[in-house]
Amino acid sequence: MLNTKQTRRLTPASCETLLTLLETLPGALFLIDDAATVVYANASTQTMTEAPPEALVGNSFWRGAHQLVSTSLYQAVLTARQTQEPTEVEYVSPVTRTWLHVQLAPTVGGLALHFHEKRAPLPRRETFSPDGYPATDILEDMYVGVGFLTPEGILLEINEAPLEDAQIRREEVIGKPFADTPWWSFYPASQDQLREAIARASRGETVRFETLVHPRKGMDLHLEATITPHRDGDHHVAYLVYVGSDITARKRAEGEIQALVDALPQLVWIARPDGSVAYNNQRLIDYLAMTLEEVKGDGWLEGVHPDDRQRVQAAWQISIQAGEPYEVEHRLQDGTSGSYRWFLARGVPQKNAQGAILHWVGTYTDIDEQKRAEQQLKESEQNWRVLSETVPQLVWTTRPDGRLDYCNQRYCAYTQAAFEQLCGYGWRQFLDPKDAVRVMLLRQHTLQTGKPFESEHRLKDGHTGAYRWFLVRAMPVRDEAGQIVKWFGTATDIDEQKRAEQQLKESEQNWRVLAETVPQLVWTRRPDGQFEYTNQRWRDYSGLTLEQAQSDQWAHFQFLHPDDREGNRALLQHALDTGEMYEHEQRLRNSQTGAYRWFLARAMPVRDEAGQIVKWFGTATDIEDQKRIEQALRQSQERASTLMNSSIIGITIIEGEQIVDANDTFLRMTGYTREDLHAGNINWVRMTPPEYLRIQQSQQELADHQYVTPYEKEYVCKDGSRLPVIVGRVALQANLSRGIVFVLDNSARKGLDQRKDDFINMASHELRNPIAALKLQTALLKRKLTKQGSYDLDITFSSMETQTNTLTRLVEELLDVSKIQAGRLEYRQEAVDLDALLREIAETMQQTHPSHSILVRGAVQASLMADRDRLGQVFTNLLSNAIKYSPGAETVEMDLEASPETITIRVHDHGLGIPREQRDKIFERFYRATGPKQKAIPGLGMGLYIVAEIVKHHGGTITVESEVGKGSTFMVTLPKRTSLLMIDRI
Repeated sequence: MLNTKQTRRLTPASCETLLTLLETLPGALFLIDDAATVVYANASTQTMTEAPPEALVGNSFWRGAHQLVSTSLYQAVLTARQTQEPTEVEYVSPVTRTWLHVQLAPTVGGLALHFHEKRAPLPRRETFSPDGYPATDILEDMYVGVGFLTPEGILLEINEAPLEDAQIRREEVIGKPFADTPWWSFYPASQDQLREAIARASRGETVRFETLVHPRKGMDLHLEATITPHRDGDHHVAYLVYVGSDITARKRAEGEIQALVDALPQLVWIARPDGSVAYNNQRLIDYLAMTLEEVKGDGWLEGVHPDDRQRVQAAWQISIQAGEPYEVEHRLQDGTSGSYRWFLARGVPQKNAQGAILHWVGTYTDIDEQKRAEQQLKESEQNWRVLSETVPQLVWTTRPDGRLDYCNQRYCAYTQAAFEQLCGYGWRQFLDPKDAVRVMLLRQHTLQTGKPFESEHRLKDGHTGAYRWFLVRAMPVRDEAGQIVKWFGTATDIDEQKRAEQQLKESEQNWRVLAETVPQLVWTRRPDGQFEYTNQRWRDYSGLTLEQAQSDQWAHFQFLHPDDREGNRALLQHALDTGEMYEHEQRLRNSQTGAYRWFLARAMPVRDEAGQIVKWFGTATDIEDQKRIEQALRQSQERASTLMNSSIIGITIIEGEQIVDANDTFLRMTGYTREDLHAGNINWVRMTPPEYLRIQQSQQELADHQYVTPYEKEYVCKDGSRLPVIVGRVALQANLSRGIVFVLDNSARKGLDQRKDDFINMASHELRNPIAALKLQTALLKRKLTKQGSYDLDITFSSMETQTNTLTRLVEELLDVSKIQAGRLEYRQEAVDLDALLREIAETMQQTHPSHSILVRGAVQASLMADRDRLGQVFTNLLSNAIKYSPGAETVEMDLEASPETITIRVHDHGLGIPREQRDKIFERFYRATGPKQKAIPGLGMGLYIVAEIVKHHGGTITVESEVGKGSTFMVTLPKRTSLLMIDRI
């Protein structure tokens, strides 16, 4: 088809498929330009012009093809050029005196001329392509199938060849979906393949594929199809061109080759071009019990039955001389038992590109049972039927044309189909689709040639739907005239054999790959201990080649550690003598570094069916890291044992609430005995007073960190006394119920703390009265001197009042600390306007500390139920600290903000700042920052401790953010709906 709208230039790249098609046209085709110069001529032009196409191209058509020149043709060419319309002409060649029918079609820059020799003039006939340009009868006599489709797949035109194949008329298919025409509708898979190709081509893709079509009953064709899209001026796909080439013969040849390749070659041989045997596989060697040397040349004939030897040799010589495949049935002797079995011998010549035979590849297929079965069938039809129902194979017979006319019950049971469903060609439905075409082609070939049928393919199990491998054989039975009257066939289940062979094949291939990739040193030895194989890793590590290792089975001992050599030799020799598994840890020297590393060496014997050792497989696994870990573990266990035996720290192991083990120190501390421990009488929950139980908090901390931070508590000892302790816990692995507990006797420290608290409490009370009296006397003296008009001492009195207030606050803080420790710090609950309280405190602090500006920003606009004085104490302390610890700054900020649930007050200074490692400690009792600048500022470290306790009792939190040299921010967060809390000390 030549399309002047779409074809800009006729080149092999753009029209490769069409040019290939035109080369097969039965007529002569010329493409000429406007100057009548030939730009293309197909192969058929040589027949009409007696000149090869290459001699015509580039020359004037009128001169080079004078056999075709006539006035009628000249006028037709002029008309076609002027009108740019296709035309045709018929005339008698003045030179050859033959009738010529010529079709002329305009092309870009010239014309296409298609010549046909005719016996008589034919009526004019034209056809048109989808875009209006004539296709003419150029398609009608083409060897391939050519058609035009819409992008939707509707058939617009098709040439005569496929119509003749299908024996249908053109009007029966034109205008119908191409996929629903008789060629495609028989095989749904091919139909789907075509539809997919049309869909892809309609999107602008050129699609090529191979498929199977069924033009009419009894006819199947393999096609190589191409669907090419053609676009209009707007680059849209206007129509599709379908070209299908018959490749049935090629496919049949491929099927025959594939059938041979896929045959299970139980016994395999290779022969030279002259017929002498060059190789037998191990299975054949084992069967014949003849070495390769014994069978070379014609020695293999010794294994052939004497009655068959002459016939076999003659058939083999004929095949060698003719270069044709060799096939013969004969008996081969089992070299072990001396008995003979029937085999089907096949040989195929392997040739090079010049056709010279390189070698012969052949197989022996055991058909002994089949031969016996066939003999029995010949002797008795009744016995054959009995046999067919008893053998483990699927048995069947067919007519000479291949239609199934009998199958045994096992066949029906396997397929779960009645005989009526299998007879004729019904058995094909149980073929695996992957094998169907190959099997049917091979079967058709054997029906045509009368040769035995043999194929390995898969059949569907009617029970499970799975496909299993079968070896299917069929033999023809002939009458006295040599005509085939019936085919007898069997199908033997070889699925397990196929799987085993595949596994064995993969195992043999993969073992070597595995041996070279595993991190171990790998080796194999013969039964006598001689090295047979070592992997590359073994050779690199030992520095020995395989030849060196094979020269002396003890050669590798030189890279064994001297202390391990004798023990290793004895163990290895014992294993070789007894056949027992060998396993030993040893040190091997690295040939590159000279360092020794620990290896675990293992070896296992491999035995044959008789139990005889045929090989040793061995590995050496580097366990150096494992040995180091074991050493570290032993050292760790020694340290753990030392710790457990400590006389300072009590250690227990707990499971749930029970103490399951404890060291002597813990038992001594609590008064329990080891008998109590073994009897399960020590329960840490029962030993803990209620006020110190913190199970939920401990479980959460364990879940988050796998440990519990050491804390103070008390244990109730066996005699009922209480022992103050500091306890820490670590979880064992991920099991939170099991752990190790460390217990430190805290009674001495607690006693010291108690005496200190008693002293502070007593001193605070003793100092309180003298200070009160001092303040009173100072006030009276100031008032008296004021009345007397003496104002010179105002500064002195002011200083005395400041120092007295400082001393009073110090005593009050000492009393608060004492009360906090005793749990007796008093709180009052009242409504507190927090905004008013904070601004009042800020104003008071501003008056007493004029060196800094105190800025209050924001508002909380909330009233809390709290102790007003205690909250005032909190923020007075924070502002005082902010001023005190920012001597070089001018401002202190206090920011207030509120959320629906909480109130947050931040006090920010621009002072000295607090080192990161000290931030968590500043809220502890009597703790002060240790920097030189902080030490210069007076204080006892009680203020923040008291602040934290007051905030906690109001249900709030206090945190600090600080950067050394830039200042600190203390953030107090209080709940809006707060009430004074009594926090348990647990």
